[in-house]
Amino acid sequence: MKTAVERALELKNLAVVGLSKDPTKAAHTVPRYLQQHGYTIHPVNPFGGEELLGEKVYDMTSEVEGTVDLVVVFRPSAEVLPVIEDALKRDDLKGIWLQEGITSSEAEKLAAERGLIFVQDKCMFKEHRRLSR
Repeated sequence: MKTAVERALELKNLAVVGLSKDPTKAAHTVPRYLQQHGYTIHPVNPFGGEELLGEKVYDMTSEVEGTVDLVVVFRPSAEVLPVIEDALKRDDLKGIWLQEGITSSEAEKLAAERGLIFVQDKCMFKEHRRLSR
Protein backbone atom coordinates (compact mmCIF):
# COMPACT_ATOMS: atom_id res chain seq x y z
CA MET A 1 0.00 0.00 0.00
CA LYS A 2 1.31 3.43 -0.96
CA THR A 3 2.12 6.05 1.66
CA ALA A 4 0.43 9.46 1.73
CA VAL A 5 3.64 10.95 0.32
CA GLU A 6 3.69 8.51 -2.60
CA ARG A 7 0.00 9.09 -3.36
CA ALA A 8 0.37 12.87 -3.13
CA LEU A 9 3.33 12.86 -5.52
CA GLU A 10 1.12 11.17 -8.13
CA LEU A 11 -1.14 14.26 -8.19
CA LYS A 12 0.14 16.49 -10.97
CA ASN A 13 -2.04 19.64 -10.85
CA LEU A 14 -0.78 21.82 -8.02
CA ALA A 15 -1.99 25.04 -6.48
CA VAL A 16 1.13 26.41 -4.79
CA VAL A 17 0.15 28.82 -2.02
CA GLY A 18 2.91 31.25 -1.13
CA LEU A 19 4.96 30.71 -4.29
CA SER A 20 7.72 33.31 -4.10
CA LYS A 21 9.12 35.44 -6.88
CA ASP A 22 12.51 35.32 -5.10
CA PRO A 23 14.54 32.63 -6.93
CA THR A 24 16.70 32.02 -3.83
CA LYS A 25 13.76 30.86 -1.68
CA ALA A 26 12.48 27.29 -1.41
CA ALA A 27 9.00 28.66 -2.13
CA HIS A 28 10.33 29.37 -5.64
CA THR A 29 12.91 26.65 -6.28
CA VAL A 30 10.71 23.73 -5.18
CA PRO A 31 7.74 24.65 -7.43
CA ARG A 32 10.16 25.35 -10.32
CA TYR A 33 11.71 21.89 -9.84
CA LEU A 34 8.25 20.28 -9.78
CA GLN A 35 7.23 22.19 -12.90
CA GLN A 36 10.37 20.92 -14.65
CA HIS A 37 9.38 17.37 -13.66
CA GLY A 38 5.92 17.34 -15.25
CA TYR A 39 3.74 19.03 -12.65
CA THR A 40 1.31 21.80 -13.58
CA ILE A 41 1.80 24.75 -11.25
CA HIS A 42 -0.94 27.26 -10.38
CA PRO A 43 0.73 30.03 -8.30
CA VAL A 44 -1.40 31.36 -5.45
CA ASN A 45 -0.02 34.52 -3.91
CA PRO A 46 -1.98 37.76 -3.45
CA PHE A 47 1.36 39.65 -3.62
CA GLY A 48 2.76 37.73 -6.57
CA GLY A 49 1.80 40.00 -9.44
CA GLU A 50 0.48 38.88 -12.80
CA GLU A 51 2.69 35.86 -13.46
CA LEU A 52 5.15 33.53 -11.71
CA LEU A 53 7.06 30.66 -13.35
CA GLY A 54 5.25 31.55 -16.56
CA GLU A 55 1.82 30.95 -15.03
CA LYS A 56 -1.03 33.25 -14.06
CA VAL A 57 -1.03 34.11 -10.34
CA TYR A 58 -4.25 33.72 -8.36
CA ASP A 59 -5.15 35.37 -5.06
CA MET A 60 -6.81 32.25 -3.67
CA THR A 61 -6.88 28.53 -4.45
CA SER A 62 -10.66 28.62 -4.86
CA GLU A 63 -10.18 31.02 -7.81
CA VAL A 64 -7.77 28.84 -9.81
CA GLU A 65 -9.04 28.05 -13.29
CA GLY A 66 -8.38 24.47 -14.24
CA THR A 67 -7.85 21.36 -12.16
CA VAL A 68 -6.27 21.43 -8.70
CA ASP A 69 -5.48 17.96 -7.35
CA LEU A 70 -3.13 19.05 -4.59
CA VAL A 71 -2.65 22.28 -2.67
CA VAL A 72 0.99 22.79 -1.66
CA VAL A 73 1.45 25.32 1.13
CA PHE A 74 4.49 27.55 1.71
CA ARG A 75 3.04 29.69 4.51
CA PRO A 76 3.73 29.79 8.25
CA SER A 77 1.87 27.18 10.30
CA ALA A 78 -0.24 29.92 11.95
CA GLU A 79 -1.57 30.93 8.49
CA VAL A 80 -2.46 27.45 7.21
CA LEU A 81 -6.06 27.07 8.39
CA PRO A 82 -7.64 29.87 6.27
CA VAL A 83 -5.62 28.66 3.25
CA ILE A 84 -7.02 25.14 3.65
CA GLU A 85 -10.56 26.33 4.34
CA ASP A 86 -10.43 28.22 1.04
CA ALA A 87 -8.94 25.24 -0.84
CA LEU A 88 -11.71 22.99 0.49
CA LYS A 89 -14.23 25.03 -1.52
CA ARG A 90 -12.96 23.12 -4.57
CA ASP A 91 -14.63 19.87 -5.65
CA ASP A 92 -11.54 18.55 -7.46
CA LEU A 93 -9.10 18.69 -4.51
CA LYS A 94 -7.57 15.31 -3.63
CA GLY A 95 -4.81 16.29 -1.23
CA ILE A 96 -3.01 18.83 0.95
CA TRP A 97 0.77 19.11 1.31
CA LEU A 98 2.28 21.36 3.98
CA GLN A 99 5.95 21.95 3.21
CA GLU A 100 8.81 21.17 5.56
CA GLY A 101 8.49 23.02 8.87
CA ILE A 102 4.74 23.61 8.42
CA THR A 103 2.15 21.75 10.48
CA SER A 104 -1.53 22.15 11.32
CA SER A 105 -3.62 19.73 13.35
CA GLU A 106 -6.73 21.66 12.25
CA ALA A 107 -5.87 21.20 8.57
CA GLU A 108 -5.13 17.52 9.21
CA LYS A 109 -8.57 17.10 10.79
CA LEU A 110 -10.32 18.86 7.88
CA ALA A 111 -8.43 16.70 5.38
CA ALA A 112 -9.41 13.53 7.24
CA GLU A 113 -13.07 14.59 7.30
CA ARG A 114 -12.98 15.01 3.49
CA GLY A 115 -10.98 11.83 2.89
CA LEU A 116 -8.08 13.78 1.40
CA ILE A 117 -4.43 12.79 1.25
CA PHE A 118 -2.55 14.80 3.86
CA VAL A 119 1.19 15.40 4.20
CA GLN A 120 2.81 17.87 6.57
CA ASP A 121 6.32 18.90 7.55
CA LYS A 122 7.88 17.32 4.45
CA CYS A 123 9.59 18.88 1.45
CA MET A 124 7.98 17.89 -1.83
CA PHE A 125 11.32 18.36 -3.66
CA LYS A 126 13.20 16.10 -1.24
CA GLU A 127 10.49 13.44 -1.31
CA HIS A 128 10.25 13.49 -5.11
CA ARG A 129 14.03 13.14 -5.41
CA ARG A 130 14.14 10.36 -2.80
CA LEU A 131 11.40 8.33 -4.50
CA SER A 132 12.60 8.97 -8.06
CA ARG A 133 15.94 7.23 -7.56
